[in-house]
Amino acid sequence: MRHEDLKRLLDDVAEGALPVAEAAGRLAQVLPGPGAGRLDGIAHLDHHRALRCGFPEVVLGSAKEPEDLVRIAAAILERGDTLLVTRVDAVRAEALQAALPDAVHHRRARAVTVRRGKVPEGRPGILILTAGTGDVPVAEEARVTAEAMGQAPEVVHDLGVAGIHRILGQQQRLRAARVVVVAAGMDGALPSVVGGLVGVPVIGVPTSVGYGTALEGLAPLLSMMNACSPNVAVVNVDNGFGAGYMAALINGLAP
Repeated sequence: MRHEDLKRLLDDVAEGALPVAEAAGRLAQVLPGPGAGRLDGIAHLDHHRALRCGFPEVVLGSAKEPEDLVRIAAAILERGDTLLVTRVDAVRAEALQAALPDAVHHRRARAVTVRRGKVPEGRPGILILTAGTGDVPVAEEARVTAEAMGQAPEVVHDLGVAGIHRILGQQQRLRAARVVVVAAGMDGALPSVVGGLVGVPVIGVPTSVGYGTALEGLAPLLSMMNACSPNVAVVNVDNGFGAGYMAALINGLAP
């Protein structure tokens, strides 16, 4: 149940359109109680999260058996209209799509989504940038996450500092954004540059793109954490999901 669903239910009770007993029965289905959300042997789902946090529980797909992943996804959709599963390989995506015909596999993002009911128009304001084409999968994870949360992110790729004119040519987009996500590997310098060009939060996403002393993302992580621009915050290596989720919260969850 979402915030607007709860408000509508309470309004119906206040107006006499819904009996109190029926309203209590509906709330009993979403409010947590002993054993609520428990799937024998595999999971204990948080069905209350959408009401508490504004978005339902997100499922990490990696390391889960395909049949367990299907059970978890189906249980989440029994209580809501939105599903986001991250880090999904081809085998798990195929299992989800076989069980859920309306599931969409976002291959480059390694994610699966389901959005049922009336899908509102996305909220603009999020700009997602990559330093290079190798950073695209992480940026795609951020984009899919933000879209699942009711956003309409804009994405621009391949703006790394080796050709600084490329980011300087994006001034109009930068000025229009309320929050900017920047995915970069190698030296991880792009978030700091972007932070010096905008007056909004910049979320740096270090990627494991690079070789040698890039240390699979550790070097760009440290670079971003030492950014001179004070409006730069940093998520973990390759954490496009975390960046997209935070960007959506900053931009404001769409109804």
